[in-house]
Amino acid sequence: MSRPKPATFDKKKIVAENRRARFDYAVDTTYEAGIVLTGTEVKSLRFGEGSIAESYAEVNGDGVWLVNSNIPEFSHGNRFNHEPKRPRKLLLHEREINKLHGAVAREGMTLVPLTVYFNGQGRAKVELALAKGRKAHDKREHLKERDWKREAGRIMRDHG
Repeated sequence: MSRPKPATFDKKKIVAENRRARFDYAVDTTYEAGIVLTGTEVKSLRFGEGSIAESYAEVNGDGVWLVNSNIPEFSHGNRFNHEPKRPRKLLLHEREINKLHGAVAREGMTLVPLTVYFNGQGRAKVELALAKGRKAHDKREHLKERDWKREAGRIMRDHG
């Protein structure tokens, strides 16, 4: 019996993507989380500005926080503009938070944001991955395996 496909999220507009995360980490499970944002942060994200390249998530006693993500100040904002690298709270269910806390504490997993996007309803969301860090030799092995799969697909397509 084949393994079921992972649930995909309704991504209408991708704002920021952490492309390096899938190379540096072995992704186990993904979660969709809402972000608590101020008005100028939402406007800045709607213009396509923002970066999650160096960011990570951490579980505190009161919830999950996105740390070190950069949403630049809104160009037409006034004196109430937001701070670009402030920690932002992520909205998850209590059971999901407990699962993430257990995995991070016991199994040494890391919470890595993969993408920031707007869903079909216009809400800003983060695709959060529970992942394990790869060593250098694991990265090389992953590259070899990926290249071989690509080459095998070409061979099958050409000679199949």
